Amino acid sequence: MTDYSFIEQRVVEHLRLFLGDEAVHAYERCGRSLLKLSSLARESTHPSYRLLAAGLALAQETLAEPMRATTVFETPTAVKDYLRLHFAGQAYESFVVLFLDGQHQLLAAKDLFRGTLTQTSVYPREILREALNVGAGAVILAHNHPSGVAEPSRADELLTTTMKEALALVDVRVLDHIVVAGTRTVSFAERGLF
Repeated sequence: MTDYSFIEQRVVEHLRLFLGDEAVHAYERCGRSLLKLSSLARESTHPSYRLLAAGLALAQETLAEPMRATTVFETPTAVKDYLRLHFAGQAYESFVVLFLDGQHQLLAAKDLFRGTLTQTSVYPREILREALNVGAGAVILAHNHPSGVAEPSRADELLTTTMKEALALVDVRVLDHIVVAGTRTVSFAERGLF
């Protein structure tokens, strides 16, 4: 008998109930990581894995829904939780911007750019246009590092500086830039990179 934590046991029970032992074995092969299993399921063409991907996406949306309906961005922890959930299982780098009103309520969360495993091209003009379209007073920039390393690159730092300068011209504040790698996050604001 395999030793599972309480949470892992619940995951195994649900996987077995809905998809059978094959899904449990896949969970084991992924190191008991739902993030890795989710990524595997999204990339697979096997019907069972497609069903699993749909189930995991539904669970992700279920968790995200109450976050969207409240003042979710009152603390840095809440922002990081939202972003970890947003990027969960993505096998490619993507760049999302959280557009906020003056009270830091979420107006929109938009995936504006999608790249490869190691990079994505970001165009400040598009972010500026979208900020004006939604009437944002502030933004939080975020992107993921599918490699699992959350440390920001020099290019990430330069982009943040460029975005702060460009958005300041239209009175939109950049509150933070957060890099997400699995469950790890790095906040530029917390590191004093602003």
